[in-house]
Amino acid sequence: MSLELSAPAQSEPACADDGVWLECIECGEQFAPFDAIHYTCADCDGLLEVRYADPPTFEDFEGSGVWRYNAALPFEEGVTLPEGDTPLHEVPRLREEIGVDSLRIKHEGMNPTGAFKDRGMTVGVAVAKELGVGRLACASTGNTSAALAAYGARGGMETLVLLPSGKVAAGKIAQASLHGARILEVDGNFDSCLDIVQDLAGLGEVYLLNSLNPFRLEGQKTIGFEILEEHYEDYGEYPDRIVLPVGNAGNTAALYKAFRELVASGALDEDQVPTLTGVQAEGAAPMVEAVQNGRDEVRRWDDVETRATAIRIGNPVNAPKALPGIYNTGGTAVAVSDDEITDAQRQLAEAGIGVEPASAASVAGLRKLRANGEISADESVVCLTTGHLLKDPDAAFEAGGDPEPVPNDTEAVLEHINDEEAGPLGGITRKLSAAADSPGVPALIGGGIGLAYLAYRRLRSDDA
Repeated sequence: MSLELSAPAQSEPACADDGVWLECIECGEQFAPFDAIHYTCADCDGLLEVRYADPPTFEDFEGSGVWRYNAALPFEEGVTLPEGDTPLHEVPRLREEIGVDSLRIKHEGMNPTGAFKDRGMTVGVAVAKELGVGRLACASTGNTSAALAAYGARGGMETLVLLPSGKVAAGKIAQASLHGARILEVDGNFDSCLDIVQDLAGLGEVYLLNSLNPFRLEGQKTIGFEILEEHYEDYGEYPDRIVLPVGNAGNTAALYKAFRELVASGALDEDQVPTLTGVQAEGAAPMVEAVQNGRDEVRRWDDVETRATAIRIGNPVNAPKALPGIYNTGGTAVAVSDDEITDAQRQLAEAGIGVEPASAASVAGLRKLRANGEISADESVVCLTTGHLLKDPDAAFEAGGDPEPVPNDTEAVLEHINDEEAGPLGGITRKLSAAADSPGVPALIGGGIGLAYLAYRRLRSDDA
């Protein structure tokens, strides 16, 4: 199977293990999947993909969660918490405001550790146990480290995470720490951390579980299977377009692989494959730069900055897999400002959906492309949100309103909450109350932000 959407199923090579093997996307060299550790091609250093002799059909899927799709995975079951089976939210007010035929939000923040990374780790850690490795490691902007720490702990394995110093949200560091990972803060950005982890993996000191590892993306491709099944069940058709945030471009590559496998099996027609559309922050947009210039490779950005910390990446390692996914589905990529991301985060919160900033990039990108006329009004769209609001409590608190001091007196509180000039939080609450379908939604949003802020301050109190 090449990276073309129309590529047919392949014959099983001699190196395959129960119909599974690794193959280089550059030179086509094939490798046994579990005899030795391979991250990239031993011949040309190209990226590897997991390949299957029998690509899946929808009829092969049964059960729930990620392992419902084990017919498209290397094992029957992995190290599970469990993960997957995340909601596909309806957002009628947001759909009407943006102006598309249908809009759903696939909220991956509802996975066990609060991000889509759990899907990749349930498979990746299972492979690590099959290979008999002792120490797991990753570079991370936060979500990968949290997932690796949790699944490594579940599997009884040592975990090591390298984070860019001062650039990772507190909620994510707290997760990795509590799950027992050894945390190393590197004086550099994410790409520098990944360089070091790759060096350690090359020395045989760690088993790398960033998305450079081809087995990670196998778990993540189940997002694509779920979107297709859920959307078809609700509408009787597949979505026209999927809009997703892009950091290392692993999800873009993974979803495209899911669709290619279904096309190869005959379960999906080429014209039914959703258009893949990537969104990056303006301060970290090498994929957008490549797409807008029609290039087949990405130029590394050494200096990146955005408040959307989960996609603050200047060298997306999965670009060689992801760019064909955008081009071959007729997609595009767009960059959005941090202010546009925060506005989208607030709009999602008004719909009762709490996400971290990077997640909201997908909605910000959809709005921008719709305003520019690059997305038409008759399209059915799914926006992928990748991480929960509480992953970045500081950003959530800044996007919301400030607490308002009040006297210890019921009458004074009543007077305050009915005062139109009381302050920004009162105004925001009233606006949300007027807009929400349910009067309980604003309270849930405000409470969630408040709890996030308190948790963050408690975490940082030792530094005071």
